[in-house]
Amino acid sequence: MTSDELLAEISKVHAALKNLEAGQSIEGIDESKPSVSMKEAFRKNEVVCLVCGKGGFKTLARHLSTAHGMKPGAYKKQFGISSKQALSAKSYSEARRKMAQDRGLADNLAKAREVRMANIEAKKEGGAASAKAAKPAKPAKAAKAVKAAKPKVAAKAKK
Repeated sequence: MTSDELLAEISKVHAALKNLEAGQSIEGIDESKPSVSMKEAFRKNEVVCLVCGKGGFKTLARHLSTAHGMKPGAYKKQFGISSKQALSAKSYSEARRKMAQDRGLADNLAKAREVRMANIEAKKEGGAASAKAAKPAKPAKAAKAVKAAKPKVAAKAKK
């Protein structure tokens, strides 16, 4: 960048700051355009940031928060990325999926969901019976009653 171009950029920034201070809108702001195409951004072994063009990431979440102060949802919205699109390399996602299957995490998740649904059903049944009572219980007593009604999940987790 030459010194003339630098001076022109500084004057643009100065004018924009003056407009902001006066409460006026800034003119001439372009929508941020991706530095690379979508196809190039989501490769098999790496992900490239559409904001800065930096690549070599397995996943973008940490880079977005540290370098750009963005959350993944805002990033997807800004660049029109589908909510179903993962912000990670395809090979990384596949490796994590395979590792989870090998460890049997899907089975553990299914068991945990069953226990959770049983707890919800128990609360619903217990809530209907306590609603018939004339005098509502104090919050501390209600919390103790809920803890006592919960089945022991720790014993199932050890299996």
